[in-house]
This record gives sequence, C-alpha cells and structure tokens, in this order.
Amino acid sequence: MKDLKVLHREKLSVRDFFCHYGKDLQLAIHSPETDLDTFIAEGGIHRPGLAMAGYTKVYSSEQIQVVGHTEWNYLESLGPEGRKKVFENLSVFKAPMWVVTHAQTPHDELKEMCNKLHIPLFSTTLHTYEFNKVVQRILEEFFAPHAVIHGSLVDVYGIGMLFIGDSNVGKSECVLDLVESGHRMVADDVVHISHVGNTIVGRPDPLIRHHMEIRGVGILDIRSMFGIHAIRKVKKIEVIVELQPWSRDVSYERTGLNERDEIVMGVSIPKVVIPVAPGKNLTVISEVIAMNALMKMNGQNVAAEFNESLMQKIKAKAKGEYSDDLLEMDPQHWSPYE
Repeated sequence: MKDLKVLHREKLSVRDFFCHYGKDLQLAIHSPETDLDTFIAEGGIHRPGLAMAGYTKVYSSEQIQVVGHTEWNYLESLGPEGRKKVFENLSVFKAPMWVVTHAQTPHDELKEMCNKLHIPLFSTTLHTYEFNKVVQRILEEFFAPHAVIHGSLVDVYGIGMLFIGDSNVGKSECVLDLVESGHRMVADDVVHISHVGNTIVGRPDPLIRHHMEIRGVGILDIRSMFGIHAIRKVKKIEVIVELQPWSRDVSYERTGLNERDEIVMGVSIPKVVIPVAPGKNLTVISEVIAMNALMKMNGQNVAAEFNESLMQKIKAKAKGEYSDDLLEMDPQHWSPYE
C-alpha cells in the first residue's frame, strides 16, 4: 500500500457523459451532435443566477451550468431584450454544457449563445434537486483519485473486507470459500479503488469482473456458478485483512488491544494481520473479523471491555477485595448437573 500509484482523471467528454447517462438523466439535446465534443474538467455543478444578474466575479463557468425553475422564471421576466443582454455578457465564458431542468423549454437567447459558442444544450424532465444529486455523484466518482491494487474484495455480513498478501498465500481460495458460505464477492486479484468523500470504494476490473482464478483449477465464473446474489459491483472498504505465511519469528496480535490502521489515499482503514498455516479455517476467522467490526461500529469493543474487567479484578485483588466467581452464582438458578 505504501507504493500505491494514485491516478487522477482530468476531463470527461460530454459525448461520453450523454451516451452513458443521458437516458437515466432524461436528457434531450437541443444542439447539433457535433457540439458534443466538449469536455467537463471540473466536478461541480453551478446554478448561474448571480451571473445572469450581472455579477460574474465568482462565476464558475468551467462547471456544468444548470438553469433551474428559479433561473428560468427570472429569464422569463426579463423579456427578449433583457435575455439577449444577459447571454451577451455570459458569452465571454465557455461552459462545458448547459442544462434546463423541470421539462422547461430553453429560451431562444440561450440557444443562440450555445450555438454560437458550440456549447451542448440539454433539457431534462427531472427537477433541479434530483438532477444535481445524480450528476454530482457521477462527477464525484469520475474525478475521484483512484488506483489499482493486487487483492480480493468481498462483502462479509455487510462489511467490505479487502484481502491482501503475497501471491499464492490463499486470498482467492479464502474468498471462494466465503462465497460458498453465502457471502458476496466484489473483485478478485485486481481491485480498482477510488477515494470518494471520506471513504475508499472498491470495484472489480472491467475485464475480469466476477471471474476468479484458482491455481490448479483455472478460471471460474462466480456469477454463473453461485448466482447473481453471490456478487456485488461496488463496496466500501471497511477492513483490510493481510494474509501472511505463519512464521515463528513474527509476533502476532493476541488481545486485540493494539489495533492497526492502514492509510489508503489519506483514509485510515482498520487492518488485521492473519498468519496462514495448514489447517487454519480462514473463512470462519474472516466471518469473526466482520462480526467484530460490526460490534465496534455499534459501540461494543470486546477487547477493551475484557481488559477493563480484568484490570478491575486485579485492582480488587490487590486491595484484598477479590472473591471467587463461584460465590457470585445464584444457587436458585444454577446446577452443576444441568
């Protein structure tokens, strides 16, 4: 993870954006198809109300421009001459695309500006909030820092567990056993990760997808063998599990008090190191790691609670207040013969 090569996407083609998301966003184009050859270089969305009113000092012209219900009615109130002046002022800026929401018809003056500057113009039946929410998510993920790592990602009880380790240590075999136990595979061997918001999200490689390689067996299609419920397209990474060949010279965590973290693209993720040895049931251990993570998310830290109880016993014994646990049993509700 230390030598992780972080990549950044610089621009998104409006043509690709329209081809991939136009149907879901209910976009209708009002420009020639040749005008789609522009690029979105920033991840934000801008509503140009202030710019239309004449204040352009903080105008985010490099972002997608959205004309919502408020902006459309403002333009409507100006009349043709007022609108012409507005878009003459804005014609010195070239946005990547304009979108009119609420199924409203773009004004002729906006169409003229877009045609003159070869800016794609769209309308959508979606409300402004709905459109902005979806597009913001699309752009956030597209422009997010991303990287490719060697590992396997699986959803265990809702916890995204990223298995890492040297080749031939047993990552794929462990994930295969987890899938057979009813858990869901996200990616094997190659995991594409991205920093979205405050989380690290993992996806499968577009070519490999839901396939897995098992040495001695070959390539397996997990979706075909186990069903659609056995795979996921994306999952937040919540625990990193490093599998290491067992060694006498290595000291492994035994109490759980010394919690480890791995910093991945600036995000701290809990990490567990598991020694691999013949006869060790990695599937059960993985399930226990996931359940322990769920308990911590719900405010219960078993290791810390056990340590606190132990320290209280030690302090009580030092003060001469210690009593045998057997004396704490309720004789009315306990029998050694049950």
